[in-house]
Amino acid sequence: METLLRQGLEALGLPTEGAGRLVRYGELLLEKNKVMNLTAITEPKDVAALHFLDSAALLTLADFKGKRVADVGTGAGFPGLPLKIVEPSIQLTLLDSLNKRIDFLKEVCADLDLEGVECVHGRAEEFAAGHRESFDIVTSRAVANLQMLSELCLPLVKEGGWFLAMKAVDSGAELDSAKNAIATLGGRVEQWRDYAIPGTEVRHRLIFIKKIAPTPKKYPRMFAKIKKNPL
Repeated sequence: METLLRQGLEALGLPTEGAGRLVRYGELLLEKNKVMNLTAITEPKDVAALHFLDSAALLTLADFKGKRVADVGTGAGFPGLPLKIVEPSIQLTLLDSLNKRIDFLKEVCADLDLEGVECVHGRAEEFAAGHRESFDIVTSRAVANLQMLSELCLPLVKEGGWFLAMKAVDSGAELDSAKNAIATLGGRVEQWRDYAIPGTEVRHRLIFIKKIAPTPKKYPRMFAKIKKNPL
């Protein structure tokens, strides 16, 4: 896995110093996956490409250096933890609603001796009550459709900051349906960029949503309301 990671990081133009930590992360992930469902991807080479390099690719598309970043619905830590490993200056908050996943991420951070990472058990709409508009960047991968996801993520983003949504390249219709929600929440779609994962034929899309105005205080609503009546 390490050779594949080093080659992939080099192909992305990223530093390779974190490759050893990523390998260890992969080992911990696959070991824990034997007793709890963290990933459907279980081949080490696929973990390297489809989780780690897919996440790290964001560093080639946006400036994360020294930024305060929240990863909403992080699951097994993607994209947040690989971003932190490759770009250690990030101040990272990993947020997930399942405590078992957060316990796993705490174990990983302790094993890798990572500083500047907070692992939080909670729902995004509840977390926003105490952390409103306090992050430079909020990321999310494969959590919900963009219309609902925007209401969970944009309230956390500072004015002038970014919500970066990882999506499939065929997400155009999803983006169109989310534009009203994004505008209502103080965001504006600036662009989207498709990227290739090194060593694969897989392409994904990163949608750049800039926070241009404060999110109205009544958002985010509780998730049941978001789901029943999307903006």
